[in-house]
Amino acid sequence: MSRPKKCRCTCCTVESDYFKPRGIPLSDLDEVNLNIDEVEALRLADYEGLYQEEAAKRMNISRATFGRIVEAAHRKVADAILHGKAVKIGSKQEAGGDI
Repeated sequence: MSRPKKCRCTCCTVESDYFKPRGIPLSDLDEVNLNIDEVEALRLADYEGLYQEEAAKRMNISRATFGRIVEAAHRKVADAILHGKAVKIGSKQEAGGDI
């Protein structure tokens, strides 16, 4: 049995919950799901340029956990770009945290 997930601090809000290749109907696309923790990790590491240790502190998680989250997010985004998939931004509840 796994441990319960720790409450994580996320500050980001996104303007859209879907991104997709232009000119292809959403119904024709495979989909990659990014949860809010992954979006927050991308924001802190890639957009704000923070080191993993500082980003992990802001999210109230360990550096190792942050590393796993951001690695998963990078893989999902790369998969979507390379294979023409839609990206769905999920809710924090899907990530296991509290809203």
